[in-house]
Amino acid sequence: MAKLKIMVVIGTRPEAIKMAPVIDKLQAETRFATVLTVTAQHRELLDQVLDLFQLEADYDLDIMSSQQSLTSLTARIVTDLRAILEEAEPDLVVVHGDTTTTVAASLAAFYQRCQVVHVEAGLRSYDKYAPFPEEINRRLTGVVADLHFAPTAENRSNLVQENIVSEQIFVTGNTVIDAGLKLVEAEYQFSNFRLSELDLATGQFILVTAHRRENLGQALEHICQAIKELVVNNDQLLVVFPVHPNPQVQQVVYNYLEHHERIFLLEPLGYRDFINLVAESYLVLSDSGGLQEEAPAFDKPVLVLRDTTERQAGLESGRLRLVGTERARIVREVERLLTDKQQYQQMIAGPNPYGDGLASRRIVDYLLYYCNFSAKKPDEFSY
Repeated sequence: MAKLKIMVVIGTRPEAIKMAPVIDKLQAETRFATVLTVTAQHRELLDQVLDLFQLEADYDLDIMSSQQSLTSLTARIVTDLRAILEEAEPDLVVVHGDTTTTVAASLAAFYQRCQVVHVEAGLRSYDKYAPFPEEINRRLTGVVADLHFAPTAENRSNLVQENIVSEQIFVTGNTVIDAGLKLVEAEYQFSNFRLSELDLATGQFILVTAHRRENLGQALEHICQAIKELVVNNDQLLVVFPVHPNPQVQQVVYNYLEHHERIFLLEPLGYRDFINLVAESYLVLSDSGGLQEEAPAFDKPVLVLRDTTERQAGLESGRLRLVGTERARIVREVERLLTDKQQYQQMIAGPNPYGDGLASRRIVDYLLYYCNFSAKKPDEFSY
């Protein structure tokens, strides 16, 4: 029987992290011929993850440019992918999540009448501007996709409510759990020299990330003010803050937080360092989508620096708590978890709604079933 050609398209660091275990399983499956295409929407950060997971691109659009706009980025991906799709002639195009690469690659594949598979489908905030542009990217991809791999049952329900045929949806858990569990080590030695010099086992340390477009400006200033107040109020507290390369983030963060002896501002970390840092943290303070899934895998509470989240299962399980960007509320919620052990334990006591480390295997098994290579439909993820 001829092999089925599957093209995976990724463009950013989060996509590469979350798709790496899927690509690994696809490449090991003899009934599939796997083609990896990267847009390099984020060049340097993407390359770090490709190197970490030893992934080699078959096609590289290399489209990143300084101060690229969403409009130009989308147009270039759709245009440049056409020739690649015509040459490769894949049977399926697999995209992930909610990036500009995701929606543009889906559209390009649709124009070539190629089936689209959406991994991490069905997340919704139902606020078109939060997260921006991710909410609309994900919704549009859901309209185009032929097969939807939803991390949770709640994500499946969102898709069903949008009139997606139930038989086209399969619940897998989130592949980021697969990636993270593979890389965390009990006696990990950080490659980042500043982290290697820190005694993270002494006292409490919180991991902070903040970079979302909707938080740029005053909201980010309030976040930084809260962090500064927290370390002043709590003399055993350390803050580790890998700072996003966006100049609008860097300017605010360094202006407010540089030169404090217990606030460690770092360049973006390699993923192996980063996920082991998550595993060693006391709690996570972040506006990141991925961290809302990664931290619960290591029993770390997540205080979400947003007013809404498309990851409702984390809220319902108690693993996540929305704290917004108002200074006083952030300080209050962090200090509650620093001092109230019962509150802390309650946040991590429930089941992890995001996965068990087997999402990638489920995805490949279901693709075998979907493509008639297997007669047995695999079991879905439940928690």
